[in-house]
Amino acid sequence: MASSKEKYVRRSISVHLIRHGESKNNQVYRDAQRLFKGGTPDFDLKSWTEYVDSHRVSDPGLSDVGQEQASRLSHYLEPHLANQAGEVRFVISPMRRTIETMLPTLTAMNRNSNENPHVKTVINGFYFESEGCHTREKVEPGMNAEQIAECLSPAGVQDVSYVGFQNGPENGWYAYGTGPETRHESEQRAARFYVWMMEFLDEQLMEAERSEVEDIFDAGVTLPGEENDKCHNRFEPRARRRRTAIFCGHGDFMSLVLKRIISGFGHAIEREGESHRSAFVHFNTGITELEYFGKGRFLLMSSNQVPHLHGPSGECCITGGSLKDGWSYLMPSDKILLDSEVAFAFSDDVQPHIAEQTEALRSLYLTKSGSSLSQDELDTTHHKSNALTVVVKRGLQVVGCASLDERTGRLSDVVVRPSARRSQVGRSLIDAVKNHAIQSQKFDKIIVEPDTSESKAFFEKMGFELTEDSTDEKYTSEIVHMECKL
Repeated sequence: MASSKEKYVRRSISVHLIRHGESKNNQVYRDAQRLFKGGTPDFDLKSWTEYVDSHRVSDPGLSDVGQEQASRLSHYLEPHLANQAGEVRFVISPMRRTIETMLPTLTAMNRNSNENPHVKTVINGFYFESEGCHTREKVEPGMNAEQIAECLSPAGVQDVSYVGFQNGPENGWYAYGTGPETRHESEQRAARFYVWMMEFLDEQLMEAERSEVEDIFDAGVTLPGEENDKCHNRFEPRARRRRTAIFCGHGDFMSLVLKRIISGFGHAIEREGESHRSAFVHFNTGITELEYFGKGRFLLMSSNQVPHLHGPSGECCITGGSLKDGWSYLMPSDKILLDSEVAFAFSDDVQPHIAEQTEALRSLYLTKSGSSLSQDELDTTHHKSNALTVVVKRGLQVVGCASLDERTGRLSDVVVRPSARRSQVGRSLIDAVKNHAIQSQKFDKIIVEPDTSESKAFFEKMGFELTEDSTDEKYTSEIVHMECKL
């Protein structure tokens, strides 16, 4: 950690990501899962599909449970914001269920407008849920600005703006759609929203740098009179109120955005059209709290919290955050992940996430006697321009790797994850090295020095043979010298 004496002001904005309350569609899917035994050998897909098609709507409002969740959320948020927030900026999806989720909170904030902080509301036209707005594959335009304003009118919302409506706010937010949004399109939109989100927050931080803004400051500094503040207490009045941004969105799309927040621009899609191998789950009205320090710097403070639903009377309101709610379907199938790809790169050019994984594999699964070279010699070899790192990847995951010295044809540090050893990863690795050697014509044989009977047997299967050098004094009964002529 950086020294607390470091003279650097770390201004930040408190950010809340909140999933909408349970929608009528959430209820439809949950009922279909129960009625037609989803996830079991007796799953009736035909009946499930017919039930969902006949009950699902393109832009549903909240279910009865969702309305209760929204009410409980407002009972938590309004006193929290009233006592601890400065200016509050709401960014809300244009879909009906997110607007209905925020209505009770906005109503309470505007009812006590003289006591509560100033509220600004932004309806972001591309913050909608994955797949867009459709009924049985038929595109629906979604609500336009006038219709959304009518939904917001009971809350007395005054300061509201509309952004991201591709065909203009006078048209529906999905008026440009030609069909249900594909997975690839959802990922692209998540990247776009991530950039917009940073700019939205950066503009506020820049405002604080240009002029005196009382509610944007370094919250890590304790001023006189704040010694007894309890940071975990969300209702205790604060002498200094903080700028707060609340983003009310959707489970799957929030997960896509969060992955970019956590990994920055390093997030990548492994295979077009497929979901990523990791996801963030949120209960209905689950809250994830972050701190934003500008220029893409986020701290994740807590994830998927539902303090407003705790207690005997609220437990029945916790919905939407279990595997039975369909989250497991975001995970790509084994079949997708079994596709392997072999890549070559000079050691200095290996991408950081690949280098990190290869070093982890070597550390975990290479024996101490894995090479006749000393550790200093190995380190030097790995960083010379003629040293190649060879990896077998499944998506972004490394399952096998090796180092190849192009001066000598020496192959070292051959590692395959134990769970992948029966799936031809080792053979793919060796075959790729052989093909590379033949094409490069830099050496006429590949040299290995296996140090266990298991690895010796593996290389024999790959066409390597013991050499007379194996009788040399530097070789032991464990480490032998083998070659494969090309």
